[in-house]
Amino acid sequence: MSDPQDLPLWQRFSRLATINVLSNLMVPLAGLVDSAFLGHLSSIRFFAGVAIATALFNYLYRPCNFLRMGTTGPTAQALAIEGGEAEGLPDEALLILLRNGLIAIALGALILLLQVPLREVGFALFDATPDVEMAGRSYYQARIWDAPATLINFVLLGWFLGWEQGGRVLLLSALSSGSNVLLDYLFIVRWGWESFGAGAATALSQYLMLVVGLGLVLGDVPLGRWAIAPKIWHRDTLLSAFRLNANIWVRSVLFITVYALFTGWSASFGTTTLAANMLLLQVVILAVYFIDGLAFATESIAGSFYGAKSRDRLTPLLRMAGGTGLLLGLGMAGVFALFPGPLFALLTNHTDVVQHIAHDVLWLLPVLGFGALAFVLDGYFLGLANGPILRNSMATAAVLGFLPLAIASWRLNANALLWAAMATFMLVRAAVLAVQVPGSIAELE
Repeated sequence: MSDPQDLPLWQRFSRLATINVLSNLMVPLAGLVDSAFLGHLSSIRFFAGVAIATALFNYLYRPCNFLRMGTTGPTAQALAIEGGEAEGLPDEALLILLRNGLIAIALGALILLLQVPLREVGFALFDATPDVEMAGRSYYQARIWDAPATLINFVLLGWFLGWEQGGRVLLLSALSSGSNVLLDYLFIVRWGWESFGAGAATALSQYLMLVVGLGLVLGDVPLGRWAIAPKIWHRDTLLSAFRLNANIWVRSVLFITVYALFTGWSASFGTTTLAANMLLLQVVILAVYFIDGLAFATESIAGSFYGAKSRDRLTPLLRMAGGTGLLLGLGMAGVFALFPGPLFALLTNHTDVVQHIAHDVLWLLPVLGFGALAFVLDGYFLGLANGPILRNSMATAAVLGFLPLAIASWRLNANALLWAAMATFMLVRAAVLAVQVPGSIAELE
């Protein structure tokens, strides 16, 4: 692996951020193609069933993204502390991969063991017609077998990001998304496997990504180095890994819960408001795919600086990442705020929904402005592997920032208050994280 640490900060950050953005965009683009294949079948029930099952998998897998987040920062720190040349791969960097890989395997096996109760509880939460539920169950039965591969892939991506090997992350993301699309075409269009085919395509693409990712690791690590594997059972380091991952898991669950509550309360305002809010939320999610690229770059570089105790380089990194994120978030919000009619008309032909969106589109400015800063600061503290700060900031933002205004919006039937709740949620997250930055830098004195 090449060592990127000799590059100027702006070049190091921009290169890694650009690659991460491109990698992130593979996910929604592949999802759009999936939807197109299913949406053109003779019955819409297959599309609806897969949408329901996908929501269930989001709840299963998204919180497990702590496996990526909990790998990148510690790996970057280990490389900076002990030296990051490939020939001198630090023991701790390899042990992080093995330790979190073991956790991923254990969680994947547990999901497979509990697949039946998870399926029954999950589908019981959705009020779907029998034919839609049957299509969703077919997708579930095919895709559930990718649990071990998906979770191990989180670890591999986190490890490569810790090395600042963004090119490999882009390669694996492109491979997974591209193979998913090709297999979708084969299974759905050519072979007529419908929703089962969509699930099988996703599962197989994850295993293909796993095989290639493991091949890249084995190509870098000499066979004799794997003899250190028994050291993963060291009690203190194993407990430390569990604590970090548990804190990040709680953070992720709280984040998903806020989005779920936003959706649920939107539904209480009627179908038109729900549709308008969900289209605006799709813009937020799209922007996050871009901003996360900056956050991932911040995470990798901050971990490296922190491990090397380069305290004087952390502040310039945050200024660069925060400023770029703010421009990106406000820029995307501004475009949709200036041209809501033509842009949202591309997503729906219901004029009443587009007109409704025009009343609330300006909320994108504070949501994405504060949100960009919050995500970049998330990346900073992930790089420092500071799980308690990440957990506490999310809990504070959810309880004090989001819930009061969201409950008020529900009781007063005021959609504007619900968007104010989302904006305040992002603001509180950013503020709570920002006030912790000086102390985190002072620790390196």
